Amino acid sequence: MASVFQSGKFWRAQVRRRGYPSLSATFDTKREALQWAAQVEARLETQTPAQVYKKVEVRELTLKAAFERYTREILPSKAPRTSRREHSLIQWWSRSLWQAVPLPNLDGPQVAQAIRAMEKENRSANTIRLMLAVLSHLYTIARKEWGYVDLINPVELVRKPRLPEGRDRRFVGNEEERLLEACASKNPELADFVIVALETAMRQGEVFTLTWDRISFTDHTIKLPPELTKTRKGRMVPLSERAEEALKRQNARCNGHGNRVWTYATQDGVRASFFKAVKVAGLEDFHFHDLRHEATSRFFERGLNAAVVQGITGHKTAQMLARYTHLSGKSLVAAVRGADPANGVSPSREPSPSPSTIHPQRFCTHCGTALAPQHRFCGGCGKPNTFGSHHVKEGA
Repeated sequence: MASVFQSGKFWRAQVRRRGYPSLSATFDTKREALQWAAQVEARLETQTPAQVYKKVEVRELTLKAAFERYTREILPSKAPRTSRREHSLIQWWSRSLWQAVPLPNLDGPQVAQAIRAMEKENRSANTIRLMLAVLSHLYTIARKEWGYVDLINPVELVRKPRLPEGRDRRFVGNEEERLLEACASKNPELADFVIVALETAMRQGEVFTLTWDRISFTDHTIKLPPELTKTRKGRMVPLSERAEEALKRQNARCNGHGNRVWTYATQDGVRASFFKAVKVAGLEDFHFHDLRHEATSRFFERGLNAAVVQGITGHKTAQMLARYTHLSGKSLVAAVRGADPANGVSPSREPSPSPSTIHPQRFCTHCGTALAPQHRFCGGCGKPNTFGSHHVKEGA
């Protein structure tokens, strides 16, 4: 039952129904209050008490409280690396100006304001997109798993910062040799670690967590289980001869040291050693992850198609694979001019026919039978050879 009454300068509408929560709202005019009450009563005819209680409940659910529940229920099921990253992003939202805003009240303009606040903090476009992604996923979970089906995702209402072009840093000149020499002079194991990354396009964490039981020198493959990949999808990585030789050298070094391939205690130790080697080699603006760019680009330059490369590298989408691929100018010229990108030598081709190798192929104008030049009568219909002709390559 609906009731409308005046409270000071305003009009208050209240709707009560047995088994349902009490619903009320305040308006400037009596007409607005009556309209709202009529609309609510009409909706109650088609909604269960549980649905209405959810709507009332979500009005009290603030952004901070929602993220606290998300942290308890959702983050533990994610990969450790993803969970740590999202936790830091959630911390920003939970301390922001919008932490006390109920989920239904957070709208596009407020999210746009949050984006501007992130930009003032000099956060990169990629970081901002990640922060928006975790907010968007919160709303998806709230709608699909928590029952707040009427929520509108405000992230879908704003323009996201445009990502810059992907890094295009590749080895130039003898940089690869210099880097490997610097790594070997510091620690031969580091040089082989880099070679494996460069030959397989595996991520640093994937190389670091390698164990001997996942490497088959018989099948020339590395098996990566889902729990150790960024995308949570397992894959089989083929081993080149160079990568296999590096792993065999490491096997000889650490024989009897357990199942782990590398003796580095932490991934930070690999990063620090690699950073020092880059400085010794004199490489400018070169990161470990650039080895993955280099390897991916080389796969394409060797003639592998996109589906095969994506299967090897584990990129989640073709768009992401494209961001990691930067073909060299030499390989592009070779592709256009028909050369073999590996050595720059043009493959043998059948020569184009010269005028001397062309003769007219003749056909009977009555029945269309093909006739040799010396034939005077059609073998098909026996009529005199009044012929049409067109030029074909000799021997065709």
